[in-house]
Amino acid sequence: MNARFGMKRKAVLGVAALIAIAAGALPATALTGGRQGSSHHWGVITRNTIGSPVAALRDGPYGSFGVTGIAARPPYGRGSLGIAVGDGATSLTPPSEKVSFGNEVDFSGRPILGTQGLNQVGFHVFQTGENISYGGPTNMPNVTFEINPNLTAAPATTYSSMVWLAPASPVTNRWSGYLDATTTGTWFLTGNAGTVTGCNLATPCTFPQLKSALNDGGAQPTIYTAAVGKGRDNMWIGAVDGLRINRIIYDFEPDGVQTRPAT
Repeated sequence: MNARFGMKRKAVLGVAALIAIAAGALPATALTGGRQGSSHHWGVITRNTIGSPVAALRDGPYGSFGVTGIAARPPYGRGSLGIAVGDGATSLTPPSEKVSFGNEVDFSGRPILGTQGLNQVGFHVFQTGENISYGGPTNMPNVTFEINPNLTAAPATTYSSMVWLAPASPVTNRWSGYLDATTTGTWFLTGNAGTVTGCNLATPCTFPQLKSALNDGGAQPTIYTAAVGKGRDNMWIGAVDGLRINRIIYDFEPDGVQTRPAT
């Protein structure tokens, strides 16, 4: 009895070891069917969050009242990422809240330039008329990639935030269509990288201009993290869904972040 049990146990352990070896030989994309960004790697990035804002996976929103059809529900599934940020809720200067909901694991080390780089970005948004009254039509959430810019002109600069300033939503009080960050809105780099490239908050660039500025002959710029964020600027209460990064759509659902292939 003991001998037979021992043989079975060894056989099971042997199979497990072979599976582990095979898995270790495969790239991360192979292990996830080419879909990066598992649910448990997404959440509020605490070091990039100020005050007590809300960034929570939720049902809906549905509506607003009187709205029907496709625009009356989240574009994917039944949920979204709800965001609520205040404009005067801290004692800091400026006295603004900031939130960052993202993934600090699965995008680390990925390139920005080239065919294997960052070539598709965007999301759907639930914008309200109230948000426009707080800060104008472009009072919108953003997409932020923390990066190593690897600039030849600034070799000591190993950190910058690469931020997409979304354009005004074409609709309010309902879900927008897909807002493409590669063709609409503008981008800027924080810190010294923004100064060196000229793509800073004062003079933001288009997506092609930003990539051209990063392609200065040095080492490949790489990503640290990816996130949806808001602040520090105006109060905003709304939702985001269907974040696209290259060929994957990140579907924000009440029970986690799901991945879908982009069509």
